[in-house]
Amino acid sequence: MRPWPDPAGKSVPVTRLSPDAWPTVHGMEDPRKTPLTCPACRVIDRADGIEDGNLYKPEHYHVERESVLLHSLMRAQDRAADRITAFAGSLRFVYIHTAWFAVWIAVNVGALGAAREFDKFPFGLLTMVVSLEAIFLATFVMVTQNRQGRRSDIRSDLDFETNLRSEIWSVHIGQALGIDVEHVEEVVREAIAGARAGLDGQP
Repeated sequence: MRPWPDPAGKSVPVTRLSPDAWPTVHGMEDPRKTPLTCPACRVIDRADGIEDGNLYKPEHYHVERESVLLHSLMRAQDRAADRITAFAGSLRFVYIHTAWFAVWIAVNVGALGAAREFDKFPFGLLTMVVSLEAIFLATFVMVTQNRQGRRSDIRSDLDFETNLRSEIWSVHIGQALGIDVEHVEEVVREAIAGARAGLDGQP
């Protein structure tokens, strides 16, 4: 085990594993069987404290998934609304209601005998039940749509953070390589202006 510096300047202990130790840690065969030689890849590999050649763990990266963040903010009633909305938008919902309406109407037009009729034409009770169901379903749909709007806001915030992080890293890398930052920015502005002009000119 050897320490390596994290971005905060602290030393984080890192265990370096050989390819033979992969099955012990991951319970699976090593798909690579080759050590990492790229210094940047090794930095990513050390992010979880174990240098094992696996670059595909979510904890290696600073980027977050909006679905994970949204799920952590959802309450039980939000999940219930999502399930109801998903069910109402399925073909199973259509089949159940088709069968229900067919049986209801058949019974109340006397198909099984006049004694079994309980909601005669024009089926006022059925109309009331369906109207109440429509009101609640519309509410659940709007709740889900509002949550999708919040999800879009979270995605936009994560995209902004990712873009900002990328720009800061790009500037630092360009500075380290001696690249003229002002020249690059001028080229970028010209390219964006040209692209926008081309889009505006399209029919």
